Amino acid sequence: MKRIITLLFFTTECLANPGHGGPLGHLHDWGWGHLLFVLLLAGVVALAMWKTSRSNFSRHMALAALTPMAAAAQQPVDDAVTVTGRYSNNVGEWDAASQGAVTQEGIAKRPLLRNGEVLESVPGMIVTQHSGEGKANQYFLRGYNLDHGTDFAVTAVDTPINLGSHAHGQGYLDLNFLIPELISRVVYQKGPYAAAEGDFASAGSARIDYVERLPESIASLAGGSYGYRRLLVAGSQQNFLYALESLHNDGSWDRANDYRRLNGVLRYSQGAAANGWRVTAMAYQADWFATDQIAQRAADSGQVGRYGSLDPTDGGSASRYSLSGQWRESGENGSRSATLFFVRSQLSLFSNFTYFLNDPVNGDQFQQAEQRTYYGGTVRQAWFASPGGHDSVTAVGLQARRDRISPVALRNTVGREFLSTVREDDVTIDAVSPYLSNTFAWLPKLRTIAGLRYDAYRFRVDSDNPLNSGTASDSIVSPKITFAFGPWQQTEYFVNYGSGFHSNDARGTTITVDPVTGAAADRVSPLVRTRGYEFGVRSQAIPGVTTSVALWELKQDSELLFVGDAGTTEPSRPSRRRGLEWLAEYVSPKGIALDVSVAATHARFTEDDPAGNYIPGAPDKVASAGITAGGKLGLSGSLRWRYFGPRPLIEDNSVRSSSTSLVNAKVGYGFEKRTAMSFEVLNLLDSKQDDISYYYASQLRGEAAPVNDIHFHPVERRAWRLTFTVNF
Repeated sequence: MKRIITLLFFTTECLANPGHGGPLGHLHDWGWGHLLFVLLLAGVVALAMWKTSRSNFSRHMALAALTPMAAAAQQPVDDAVTVTGRYSNNVGEWDAASQGAVTQEGIAKRPLLRNGEVLESVPGMIVTQHSGEGKANQYFLRGYNLDHGTDFAVTAVDTPINLGSHAHGQGYLDLNFLIPELISRVVYQKGPYAAAEGDFASAGSARIDYVERLPESIASLAGGSYGYRRLLVAGSQQNFLYALESLHNDGSWDRANDYRRLNGVLRYSQGAAANGWRVTAMAYQADWFATDQIAQRAADSGQVGRYGSLDPTDGGSASRYSLSGQWRESGENGSRSATLFFVRSQLSLFSNFTYFLNDPVNGDQFQQAEQRTYYGGTVRQAWFASPGGHDSVTAVGLQARRDRISPVALRNTVGREFLSTVREDDVTIDAVSPYLSNTFAWLPKLRTIAGLRYDAYRFRVDSDNPLNSGTASDSIVSPKITFAFGPWQQTEYFVNYGSGFHSNDARGTTITVDPVTGAAADRVSPLVRTRGYEFGVRSQAIPGVTTSVALWELKQDSELLFVGDAGTTEPSRPSRRRGLEWLAEYVSPKGIALDVSVAATHARFTEDDPAGNYIPGAPDKVASAGITAGGKLGLSGSLRWRYFGPRPLIEDNSVRSSSTSLVNAKVGYGFEKRTAMSFEVLNLLDSKQDDISYYYASQLRGEAAPVNDIHFHPVERRAWRLTFTVNF
């Protein structure tokens, strides 16, 4: 019966999407690399099955031999947390008021336009898009325009996701490979206060976990407006977890996105949260057309519609293939864990943001392309002790990672056809990061969490211009300290301080000449320090209500960035951000959950300049609210509102973006015979606001000179999606 249901869904999707071959429509693009990955995946499965017949000692020794290195992954958190609402933020569970977890139920009931919006479940986070669906989202948190992930670190399925020295942007964070139905929870923290968090984690970090087993298998078919179609088949067989997803979406643009995505997951696991191991293989491939931001004057004059494109050939393709594993063991006196990951990714991205500014004949379209292999892992050992009757946990960890990018390129194109190369490089990045932390209970209601982290980096660049080749290295020490008081009357208090950093693009650390003009170019510091502190309160004094408040500040020595669009470096001044955050959730005895999140930020450069001290793109207010009701059976629903406040678009604040307010809704019904239906309406009020705005110079076809103008990407028009799910 299971095989019949699966075959029926695949056949239905193939018929619904004949132009792209349904869920297997990407297979004609598979080359030797894809076939080798499938063979590797089969080998891993065979190895996992063989290991089940061996002793625990043999399995642990084999995994220990495979995990000599480490990379950004936190210690495992006990998965046995049962909650009813969106958040798992109970008093006594966390080390900061701004730290917490989003539950599986909170994610399942959330209407999602894009996979990256899973991160909007982090209070205060805004997720937008200024281009096509296959490209990484744009993120905003704590007064940061995080671009595509520069100062927010994400680990997903035991693997760090941010990509340094990326073709499109430093810390590139692409979450399009996620399958929301497999997410067990999202653990988040803000600020640089945890010793286990390093590069890109200044504003915060999140760990996205997949389930090890599904309670029931899933066959889900969805359809909607603007060519939206999605098929998902997922389930568990003994110790295996599997999932296959096929998706197509045109979006509400005049030039259809024609976004096609194929996604697969296979996991083998044994044991429990405290003692066990798992191996996960994932594969993702996508291609799309993109409607990038357009000049306001072009829309006002009628040259292009609000949902139109000034270069209909923009778009790209991406792929990602990964293999990861985790081993964990706990006893009375301590715990230890190890992870290992290996990732192969590719991106080819065509964009045109300035139209005919640089080339009045062919236009300004360019290609950013890279092929990357990165691998590494983490090892961690913790000791439990009670010196003098005081509970203490001391942990040491080692993280290591190597990225090999060959090549990373910036090329001029027209209609996706090659014109010339701006620069092309082979880049290698090595990082080693030991850390130490200690949690000590001085009194029944006073504990400290002290940490020290050391990060050492080495960059090597082999450029097509020998003058821009070379090596660079840097290291940084980051101390951390937290004081936690309470709880008194179900209320606890926190004081957090930490030092963190983000790395800069390797190409910026060795550059000597501008690849376009040939003029001398300044190098940037490889690592940029941040310092932050936070005062917070978390309370459950009112029955059914959990609330937290955090007052914070974050200073950054310099917001140095390598500008991938131009192939040069652009240093900026030191900055300081201060803010206040409030989160509250109420869960009624009948299971109705309400949550509200509000964040206000003051962001400025700290060195005066005649240009002004405002930080372009830094939002001063964001807010969200939602209500969720119902369970798995019967009627359920969710209504969510998100507010993205206005931002300065230029340093003197003379040009500002407008605010954006969106409402999304989802209603579902679960039948007793293991079937369910859900109906989503995204942008329920059909808002005609902007997803994101910029201010810079561009030149349209026929214009005699560049014009400084607002360039905007609108929110998508109201869209609906209907999903039918069978559990078996």
